[in-house]
Amino acid sequence: MPAHPLVPLDAEEFGRNLEVLRGSGRLVPSMRFAGVVLAEPPKADVLAWRTGDDVPRRARSIVWDRADGRTYDVLVDLVAGVVERFEHLPGVTPNFTLDEFHEAEEALKREPRVVEALAARGLTDLDLVLLDTWTFGAAVMPEQWRDRRLGWVDVWRREMPGGSPYAHPVSGLKFILDMNTYELLDVEEAPAAPDAPTRGEYDPALTGIAGRTDLRTLDITQPDGPSFTISDDGELRWANWSVRLGFTHREGLVLHQLAWHDGDERREVGYRLSFAEMVVPYRDPSFDHRRRTAYDIGEWGLGYMTTSLELGCDCLGEIRYVDAVLTDSRGEAYTVPQAICLHEEDDAVLWKHVDERAGAQVRRSRRMVVSFHATVANYEYLVYWRLYLDGTIECEVRATGIMVTTPLPEGAPTPATGVLVDERTYAPIHQHFLVARLDLDVDGQHATVHEVDTHVAPTGPDNPHGLALTTTSTPVRSEREAGRDVDWQKQRVWKVASTRRTNAVGTPTAYKLTTPDAIPHLFAPDAPQFLRAPVIGHDVWVTRHHDDELWPAGDHPTQSSGDEGMTRWTADDEPLEDTDVVLWHVFGIHHVPRVEDWPVMPQDAVAFRLKPAGFFDRNPALDAPAPGGHHGRHCHSDHGSGTASGAASGAASGEVGGKTG
Repeated sequence: MPAHPLVPLDAEEFGRNLEVLRGSGRLVPSMRFAGVVLAEPPKADVLAWRTGDDVPRRARSIVWDRADGRTYDVLVDLVAGVVERFEHLPGVTPNFTLDEFHEAEEALKREPRVVEALAARGLTDLDLVLLDTWTFGAAVMPEQWRDRRLGWVDVWRREMPGGSPYAHPVSGLKFILDMNTYELLDVEEAPAAPDAPTRGEYDPALTGIAGRTDLRTLDITQPDGPSFTISDDGELRWANWSVRLGFTHREGLVLHQLAWHDGDERREVGYRLSFAEMVVPYRDPSFDHRRRTAYDIGEWGLGYMTTSLELGCDCLGEIRYVDAVLTDSRGEAYTVPQAICLHEEDDAVLWKHVDERAGAQVRRSRRMVVSFHATVANYEYLVYWRLYLDGTIECEVRATGIMVTTPLPEGAPTPATGVLVDERTYAPIHQHFLVARLDLDVDGQHATVHEVDTHVAPTGPDNPHGLALTTTSTPVRSEREAGRDVDWQKQRVWKVASTRRTNAVGTPTAYKLTTPDAIPHLFAPDAPQFLRAPVIGHDVWVTRHHDDELWPAGDHPTQSSGDEGMTRWTADDEPLEDTDVVLWHVFGIHHVPRVEDWPVMPQDAVAFRLKPAGFFDRNPALDAPAPGGHHGRHCHSDHGSGTASGAASGAASGEVGGKTG
């Protein structure tokens, strides 16, 4: 029995879930699993739980019957060994799985009409062909098959074994298939350009580009070992921080019960932080791209697409890894080894001051990094959660991988919806919307969210030179006001302020959300893809906490036509003051392609930060160790004060360069 209610299910428990369901007679051979996760106990129960209490263990599964298309929500008590719920979900299409992605390709390559259509394009070696299945939104589904679990399939080809398939799209050809039976329903064809002579390979063995030799080895070493610990049940401890690591097939990494240890006091900061949805619409209405909108979390799952990490390649330093255990579509457990990377990084100067009499004091920053990587077909998403010595929390997502491209006819102009990136090859404009769910408990579960703006005060007797700036703090009072937007001109931030605790100067303890990478949705209000996920219509949302409100585009967005998430949650206009609130932040990449993004894209990083704003009584990093202390000396100890003579001495020794401000 695990030592905590939020420890993810292990392989034995996944096996127990399958055993109980088979024994119940409810799981028939034609059924598959869209996903199995720990049924997390209600938040109130977890917060009330104490060491030594019984640990409830339930598995929640979404299963569907491939014979009749019916989907079920299933709950199994793993301790009692009983099925507590096996509930039909009318009208629900479950997410796709990696098993099906590969099985669909194999089935299509055995289909004579597919072989014939490929041969007509000169594609006879099927080992060089990649058939890439995508999901549908209801509005773009063929009318006659809207009652089916439907996939549409892109066609790509490799120039050679080991070559990049995404270098050579086969334009003007799509396959439509029933994902439950793998029946080919239609071969869609449109006039298309022949393959373009692209330089689309990126593997040095195929490009002939040798790695440069003028960069010397860069090693990160910690002779005394890392400063963090990770327990058997997934609790990470570092500096003043503690957090529990979770993992699901849908979200990937989840951070539970993030807390700051202030002396002997454990202070809550966040109960549950994760990514709740990722919407990637391609903004090109051509035949090749008109259906290309992915819900990578709700329709597929970041956890399913998580890849193993390797020392010196994906992570550098004194590394500890955590495996992830998932299930395939038959409910059988498998392990993604080294799915999560834990390590510390140097982060330059944390704080510093040079005084002409007292001398210099400087402390270096470092950060604790928890990361995982997901390969979503052609794209990679590299997710980094970082904890800092000053109480800051940062989340950064780096997108890399290979852009979707399309060949152009000889002499044809580049469409306005894309950018020319290679000879007769354009990449369409597209967007990556990430939705972070931030269940913040700042010193407890009672808080109010304030929208804080900075204003220019009017010039007048009290402000004769127009220098004054003031701030206003407006509470978000109810869910009618839930959707909020960035205002750069007002330097807007959102502050989650405790209503039960104040700091030494009498103001509420708080954390603020800063949003440097919010992007506009740029959809018409009646656009079908916007109606499926109106959560992307605002940069920040505030809702009241409910255990079952996890997925802002709906629990099951596959083949959705409207919103079953944020719009429905906020319709009752619940009050938001002095209560348990959840922040949702929508940010991402507005990707107007560059030539430099081809043939493989240098990482494009976006981030947000949660910064203490009155959570502490003063700088909490005053206790950061002085640099060099482990080597018997301290920085600046030989240079005296910051006087001109001291600066000159340092410059002569090569240790001071340039002017300081």
